[in-house]
Amino acid sequence: MTMLRTSLRHGLTAALVVALCAATPALAKKKKAPIQPDPDYAPTLSMPQPAPAVPNGAIFQASNGYSALTNGARAAMVGDVLTIALVERTQAAKSNGANTERNGTIGLTPPATGPFSFFSPSDIGAGGNTSFQGTGTAQQSNSLQGQITATIAEVYPNGTMLVRGEKLISLNRGAEHIRFSGIVRAVDISAENVVPSSRVANAQIIYGGTGEIARASQKGWLQRFFEIISPF
Repeated sequence: MTMLRTSLRHGLTAALVVALCAATPALAKKKKAPIQPDPDYAPTLSMPQPAPAVPNGAIFQASNGYSALTNGARAAMVGDVLTIALVERTQAAKSNGANTERNGTIGLTPPATGPFSFFSPSDIGAGGNTSFQGTGTAQQSNSLQGQITATIAEVYPNGTMLVRGEKLISLNRGAEHIRFSGIVRAVDISAENVVPSSRVANAQIIYGGTGEIARASQKGWLQRFFEIISPF
């Protein structure tokens, strides 16, 4: 019986070693899936080229693809690309304070004769005071600099344009992504097709990342749990 148990133990150990050896190459070859693009920030392709207008003998030929000579190479049509210069910087500070104080005293002098003469002045004197002092301060600042190239998704009748795009960067220690969308004016586009983000209306900027560096800057789940239930 002892020999049978020993042989079974050795057999199970050998089977476990073989299974681990077989699974190790598969685990080594398995790679973490890269960050997936967001369909809401997918690039917008240009519209099909319209059919050429029939010549009418005039110098100016109106067409859907007409662009004034003063526009140069500026983005102005659906599908054109332009660069957004991220120059976001905000800073806020707030402070308040309060200080209150209140004092009060009362005292009576009993008569020297009569039934109340046994009272002394200190027996029927009272006084009290209260004070409060509180201060509070709050400060917050953030900064974001960089560039992201987006495409024009829509052109509105008043000349403003909806632009959106994203940038995905995969590094050896993680991945980062920048997503941007907003409305720009044609007059704010420079000759190099660059628009500062401070000139974009309804700007939505999403910056995030995944990987070892991003996880290292976050609290663990057990610490977050104790912070939730902590009464202090």
